[in-house]
Amino acid sequence: MSSWADNLNQLKNDLTAQPMRIAAHKDMPFAIFRYAPTDEFKLRKQLRLLAITLQQEHGRRVKFVSLARLVWDAVQGHGGTDYLFKTETMRGFHAAQQHINHLLTSPDFHPASESLIAQMATLNPDTDVVFLVRAGGFTPGIFRVSVLLDALHRQTKVPVILFYPGSARTGTDLRFYDIPAEGNLGVYNYRVRIYGVES
Repeated sequence: MSSWADNLNQLKNDLTAQPMRIAAHKDMPFAIFRYAPTDEFKLRKQLRLLAITLQQEHGRRVKFVSLARLVWDAVQGHGGTDYLFKTETMRGFHAAQQHINHLLTSPDFHPASESLIAQMATLNPDTDVVFLVRAGGFTPGIFRVSVLLDALHRQTKVPVILFYPGSARTGTDLRFYDIPAEGNLGVYNYRVRIYGVES
């Protein structure tokens, strides 16, 4: 398997190609960049440098969206951390995690997909690209990143790269943050192009 640095260079080449080559399907201009969770901080630095290169040399603007920030915005907007800590103290960790999941999925609260689409509303598919980072905010089972990508389908033409901390098995089978399979936390098969898996 190639190193994440090699994969990042390939991603840059595909983002700057004419036409862009990141998508596996024309109606889904999305891709996933898989990397080992231990490489999180090294990758963050390189992504900032990549964004500068894309802007200065290729005229493509990068918008970073923190998935962890989506989580904390939802929590702060509905009871704050005091309510979250009280829920965990009285009902346990699983209940607190389910509370956050409800905030991120229920139309009555702060759906993550709607928040993301709103942040992308003014972006231009011809010049902009979105980097979804800090996906660790969804661990261990707060929210499934595949749900977020599914929600973007037919909602935007802006290219989106999800930076995915985890391991790969075969093909497009990914395990989020290397968490052992349990319920809906196990391996998920993605239908988009993935950088960082064996072909």
